[in-house]
Order: sequence, then structure tokens, then C-alpha cells
Amino acid sequence: MSENSANGKMATSTLPTDKKNPSRLFNKQKSVYEILGGGIVADAMLWRRRNASLGILVGAAVAWILFEKSGYTLLSLVANVLLLLVTILFVWATAAALISRPPPPLPELELSEDMVNGTAASIRSRINFLLTVAHDIALGKDPKLFLKVAVCLWLISTVGGWFDFLTLGYTSLVILLTIPALYEKYEDQVDRYADIAYNEFRKLFTQVNAHVISKIPKNFSKGKKMQ
Repeated sequence: MSENSANGKMATSTLPTDKKNPSRLFNKQKSVYEILGGGIVADAMLWRRRNASLGILVGAAVAWILFEKSGYTLLSLVANVLLLLVTILFVWATAAALISRPPPPLPELELSEDMVNGTAASIRSRINFLLTVAHDIALGKDPKLFLKVAVCLWLISTVGGWFDFLTLGYTSLVILLTIPALYEKYEDQVDRYADIAYNEFRKLFTQVNAHVISKIPKNFSKGKKMQ
């Protein structure tokens, strides 16, 4: 009786104890709104500001159609728009000076020092975070992170081969404006099916590990001895 209880304790001690709720996707403890960082960006992505979300989506669709049908590139379109704007303002200001009229009502175009310092600090912290991650991956400190980054880069490379940069950017924007909102709406259903799929994947990986991966070193060593 004591042996069975001891074996039961040993078996339970070897199992991973996860206090997080396994039925939540990625074991998240925050809401979708909090994961997205909150604020205006999260409101737009979750369609809590419908006018802003719809405006972004329609504007992106119009820009994509314009670029695809007109043959313009982003650089040429921006240059032509700026050329037209500068020409209009120059003619307006010159004509106003000749007929004693006020010049175009332009505000003072100047960046404040606080804005520049805040933006630089934010960019610096993000770059340092990416450099730290790259350093850990290069030194092999986090194999799981390496696999995640490798899979993400492979997916980006594969998907990038299917579309041009403009179509890929527009598709990414559509995904950002649809997937988080749909997930927030159907969160419980998605988490339930994701948990089922994760458990099936674990079973499949266990079988592959038991029947294939675990036998590779043995077969390799036997073949090496025969040689």
C-alpha cells in the first residue's frame, strides 16, 4: 500500500504543474484588448471605433486598387503628390504677395524636443529588445525561441514569395483588422477547439517520438558498428 502511494506521488511529481488555465489560447491571462496594448490602436483593431476602422480599411483598399491599376509605385506617387502640393503653395504665396493678400495659412512645422526624445527612447528600447533576443538565439540559450523565430521567418519568406510587397501589406492590414476582432467575439469557441487541436498534436508528437525519433540514435549506432 505504501509502495503504491509512493509510486503515485512520484508519478504526480513528474507531471508538469501549470497553474495557468490550459483551455485559454497560449495560456494567456490578459484580455485581447490588453494584449494589443490598449489605446487607439487596439480600439481600431477590435472595431470599437467603427468609423476609424472602416476608414482605415476603405482607405487601404482604395490605395491598393490605385497602385495596382495605375502602375504607380509608392515612391512615385508620394513624390508627385508632394510636387503638386509644393507647386500649389508656391503659386499661392507668390500670387498673394503680388496682390497684397495673406499667404497660405500654414502652421509652424517643428518637432518638439520632448516628442523626439520620447520617440527615440521608444525605438531604442525596442531595438535593444530585438538585439537581446538575437543574442540569445545566436548563443543557443533558448532553443524554443529559435524554433519560433525560424518558423516565423520561414512563413514570412514563403508567403512573401506568393505576393508582392504592396499586396502583402494590404493583406496583413486586413488580417489585423479582422482576426483579432473575430477572435474576441468567438474567444471561447476558438480556445476550446485550439485546446483540442493542441492535445491531438501532443499525442501525434508522442507517437512520432516513440516510434521514429527515439529509434534514430540506436539504428545509427548499430550501422556505425557494422561498418
